[in-house]
Amino acid sequence: MIDISEEKVERAREQAEKYYKSINSVPCPYFKGEKITFNARGLEHIKFKDVRQARSNKDQYIRFRLLQLAPEILKMSRTLQGISHRKNMERLKTQGKWTHESKVVSYYEFTAVIKEKTRVRVIVKQIENGPKFFWSIIPFWKMNKSGNKLMYDGKPESD
Repeated sequence: MIDISEEKVERAREQAEKYYKSINSVPCPYFKGEKITFNARGLEHIKFKDVRQARSNKDQYIRFRLLQLAPEILKMSRTLQGISHRKNMERLKTQGKWTHESKVVSYYEFTAVIKEKTRVRVIVKQIENGPKFFWSIIPFWKMNKSGNKLMYDGKPESD
């Protein structure tokens, strides 16, 4: 397994955070030009699998490096590769307090092949009828038992 230095990860994190904060939102043709927001939740998801579990340095580094592709993929996407609706416990801030509430969540999957070699999946999340926002960028990197590459574990809340 490739070891990535803390300095390399930190440099990638700083660049990605600066870039991410400059995006705000992008229109997505699949949603008839509706804007997809790049909020703090998406950036947090790139760093953490869940509230209490940080991603590995390698996982974070790869996602930070791919992050610049997410807005471009969403701006070009006219077709959806997958959709998932599920009931999740969502961490929400209501009246200044953090709560956990059961909500229907939709995950929209857009897959792209960039320059014939980089294949990534961008996930957009929507909680009930709220605004759609960037949730994740997932590299094509996992292997199954047969030795075939998989794109994700199939759990969009943690992928």
